[in-house]
Amino acid sequence: QLQLVESGGGLVQAGGSLRLSCAASGRTSSDYALGWFRQAPGKEREFVCAISRRGTATTYADSVKGRFTISRDNAKNTVSLQMNGLEAEDTAVYYCAARYTTRSITPRTATDYNYWGQGTQVTVSS
Repeated sequence: QLQLVESGGGLVQAGGSLRLSCAASGRTSSDYALGWFRQAPGKEREFVCAISRRGTATTYADSVKGRFTISRDNAKNTVSLQMNGLEAEDTAVYYCAARYTTRSITPRTATDYNYWGQGTQVTVSS
């Protein structure tokens, strides 16, 4: 069983930056594609970005492309999300997710993921 724990959320002003981290334990994280999703109040959970198991491929939602960067350190079993140029519309609970795979894939759909963290709140004040 893989456990995921997010950290790094908080309150930031519009235009500011935050860095989220997700620590994986219980299994070897390099066997998993990792992704970030977010859910704002009253809205469905939406895809933010994903990174392949070796970190060779990434994909982003159009809404965050050019502002957010996903990276991973398999030696430390962590995945990070650097968020720059934050906007009020980025306010949400951010979730880390993992999918076991033997391929270099970057899933974009929540149902493609097997494991989820508990989420961390990001609030952007305008």
